[in-house]
Amino acid sequence: MERAEIIANGLVQGVGFRYYVLRAGRDLGLKGYTQNLYSGEVLTVVEGERYLIEELFNKIKLGPPYADVRKVSIKWSAPQNEFNTFEIKH
Repeated sequence: MERAEIIANGLVQGVGFRYYVLRAGRDLGLKGYTQNLYSGEVLTVVEGERYLIEELFNKIKLGPPYADVRKVSIKWSAPQNEFNTFEIKH
């Protein structure tokens, strides 16, 4: 098990980005959340198997059709087992 914080930068708000990440995260069986940041970026905090998180990271790099993802960063850490589901945080 791993934990990752993923930050997506570019045109990632107002284009269905969080719902795209939500579906992808749930489809992969990951736990955590995704949320808009005041900076205009989208933060995703996720826990699960490393290869599944890497798959989500690759999907985030692509983004949904109307998004224009310019930069994505990932920071790995030890899991804290604080999530039961994958959700959108408001």
